[in-house]
Amino acid sequence: MSDPIQKAVETQLNNIQSKTGKTLIELTQFAQASGLTKHGQVRDLFKKELGLGHGDANTLTHYVLQSSSMFAPEMQEASADDVLDQLYSGPKAALRPIHDKLMAAITGFGPYDTAPKQKYVSLRRKKQFAMIGPATNKQVELGLNVKDLQNAARLTALPAGNMCNYKIRLSDSSEVDAELIGWLQAAYEGAG
Repeated sequence: MSDPIQKAVETQLNNIQSKTGKTLIELTQFAQASGLTKHGQVRDLFKKELGLGHGDANTLTHYVLQSSSMFAPEMQEASADDVLDQLYSGPKAALRPIHDKLMAAITGFGPYDTAPKQKYVSLRRKKQFAMIGPATNKQVELGLNVKDLQNAARLTALPAGNMCNYKIRLSDSSEVDAELIGWLQAAYEGAG
């Protein structure tokens, strides 16, 4: 780790090991033994069971779940196109046009950042406004971080505490219509 941010994270992980008296391998095994897999659940486990503060627990969770490019080497090296090629490979390859159509619509809104993850792509301005990725071999899932959308048959409201407020499952690029683009734009504008 050579850049200042990576050096700071390395120092933080060393401090976590000192505070807990456990190595990173032991902390990873502890989290895996719990059976928890969601970021918030693992983070809360570290806070409750190990007495870590929120920041330390959050960083350790990213390390354990390999959910940040800082900790997942395959994510560091891969470009956004490489990640998309991996996400939409094999039986999921037919879903790529849905993803591309969503991205084409979003690009028209203005600037934003893309953060490829292991199973989806996160889209951010000041905060995350959408997540896009294959949910199954036949559907793409679009998560929207936006409040107060009107009920629609294809719009599923998610419980509080999720990374997004709504999700939509898409089976065909024709489902990326004016209504859906309107929801996306509301999420985009609300993020910053």
